[in-house]
Amino acid sequence: MMAGMPDEHHQHDHGHDHHHHDHHHHHDRAGAGAPARWRHRLGHLVAPHSHDSTDKVDSAMEASGAGMRALWISLAVLGGTAALQALVAWWSGSVALLGDTLHNVADALTAVPLGIAFLLGRRAPNRRYTYGYGRAEDLAGIVIVLAITASSALAGYAAVRRLAHPVPIAHVSAVALAAVLGFLGNEVVARYRIVVGRRIGSAALVADGLHARTDGFTSLAVLLGAAGSAVGWHWADPVIGLLITVAILVVLKDAAREVYRRLMDAVDPGLVETVAQTLRQTPGVLDVGAVHLRWIGHTLRAECTIVVDADLTVTAAHAIAVDAEHRLIHALPRLDSALVHADPHAEDGVDPHAPLRHHADGGA
Repeated sequence: MMAGMPDEHHQHDHGHDHHHHDHHHHHDRAGAGAPARWRHRLGHLVAPHSHDSTDKVDSAMEASGAGMRALWISLAVLGGTAALQALVAWWSGSVALLGDTLHNVADALTAVPLGIAFLLGRRAPNRRYTYGYGRAEDLAGIVIVLAITASSALAGYAAVRRLAHPVPIAHVSAVALAAVLGFLGNEVVARYRIVVGRRIGSAALVADGLHARTDGFTSLAVLLGAAGSAVGWHWADPVIGLLITVAILVVLKDAAREVYRRLMDAVDPGLVETVAQTLRQTPGVLDVGAVHLRWIGHTLRAECTIVVDADLTVTAAHAIAVDAEHRLIHALPRLDSALVHADPHAEDGVDPHAPLRHHADGGA
């Protein structure tokens, strides 16, 4: 390696989210006007790269705060829905509506592990948990998947039991109205959780939204079952219940796959391609090496390798790495931290990583 040859990396931990990062990108915020855009441009001129970790904590709290708001609102909506359904179930004696009510209560209670996860996610990294506590959201996702599994099992059991022993429903109109209320309440909560979960990048919150949607389907089963009972088809309720169980299993598969992929550090291949293209378009980058991305909670982390001119000084190579990282910040809305490693361009077959390869092959 030539004197002054760069073989260094640059990491910038900035707590970026869809609305905020170290560069104070308020132009991403909904409703931001011209003053905010001018403040953003001025910020680039005055302080193009801040290494203060304060913004990371602020953005993490902003994202977890949005998640907590989604949970509290969901609890309020589902709690009110379940309370009204419970009154109708007691008045009508509908076992199906009682089961739907209990199902909604169980869905509301899934907010507990997610709330704990969001609170843990606010804690700063330390020497033991060097990446922070964002993984708590993924663990909460496991709990939610188990809750969906239990819901599907209970729904299937109740449907089979009702098919074997049909029970007529009293006060069909009240039961139907409560079923519609249950569906609307769950659908509102589902949409809200899924939208917020995708905005802040929380797979667990999205899975919880899918869970609420399955409960809405269960409410529709109660409605259709009540309609069948109204015309004397007492078998309609359990048959529809079995069909809804199948629908719940489909949603379970999607939720389990999403949580599994997060736990296995899977990312959308399109994000990897975005990183590679962004790095290639950075002035001074001759080639792009390895690109690694992973989700930690609702934030992304990146580790990348770029190839630069072998004659550059360490300072010049560092400047290219900083520029490359800065471009990644703009290209990936959920990027929280980027590690950009600069390798010298190999000349005459010289491998700058030869000592490492020799060691990996069992050499001294």
